[in-house]
Amino acid sequence: MTGVPASAAGGSGAKPVRGGKLGTAAVNQASLWNIANILTMVRLLLVPGFVLLLFHNGGYDPAWRSFAWAAFAIAMITDLFDGHLARTYNLVTDFGKIADPIADKAIMGAALVSLSILGDLPWWITGVIIARELGITLMRFWVIRHAVIPASRGGKLKTLAQGTAAGMYVLALTGPLATLRFWVMMVAVVLTVVTGLDYVRQAVVLRRQGLAAAAARAADATEALRAAAGSAVGAAPAGAVAAVTDVRPDAAEPRSGTADIPAGAFDVRSGAAEARGGAEAER
Repeated sequence: MTGVPASAAGGSGAKPVRGGKLGTAAVNQASLWNIANILTMVRLLLVPGFVLLLFHNGGYDPAWRSFAWAAFAIAMITDLFDGHLARTYNLVTDFGKIADPIADKAIMGAALVSLSILGDLPWWITGVIIARELGITLMRFWVIRHAVIPASRGGKLKTLAQGTAAGMYVLALTGPLATLRFWVMMVAVVLTVVTGLDYVRQAVVLRRQGLAAAAARAADATEALRAAAGSAVGAAPAGAVAAVTDVRPDAAEPRSGTADIPAGAFDVRSGAAEARGGAEAER
């Protein structure tokens, strides 16, 4: 027994390596219906449920807002576990790669927009956070050909601050707690902007490095092609000379034959001279 069901490990039955890197085979073997993907699906389903609970009875009923806070809290907790489970037990799938960030942005965006519609949260805060999240997501796709921008500690702290502040705004808080939630939200906004700028810096550096590496590979390939072409051109004359050398003995044979013809001609001439001498002697 491995301690992990075969279905949870993608049907292979192999024991997953905790904290190990995922291989292509592990990713391909992971089943769609695993615990990590199920948690992501639950978080997606909680988004419309959270909105309905928040706006129920006009959006200002403390009881219904408590239910909405519970749905929001469950969604944020599942966000902490699904990615960890997927990486730990080799449950990464293409669906999870796409659905997990969508679910994260959906639940947070729904909370911020809903709170702004109700007048509890200034629209500029909602705009800053949503613009940052969408911008960083697009930027990740911009540099994905060259490298993957890893999640930083600041980014994780930003997510925690956003979730805490949004959750406090969902609850119908008054007095000092209402003042505290404002400052928690301000901390979340600062972390959102600072980490966003850091991601932009990383993206620019990674893209430059990727372009430089691609240019170096292209230069190496061009140099290799030139070297191969030079070798081919340098080998061609040697072959031609060898061919000519091989032909020369054959061409020399007719010359030696033509050299024999004058020798025969001299023999004929000698015979003619002797005949003339014999005729003159008879005279």
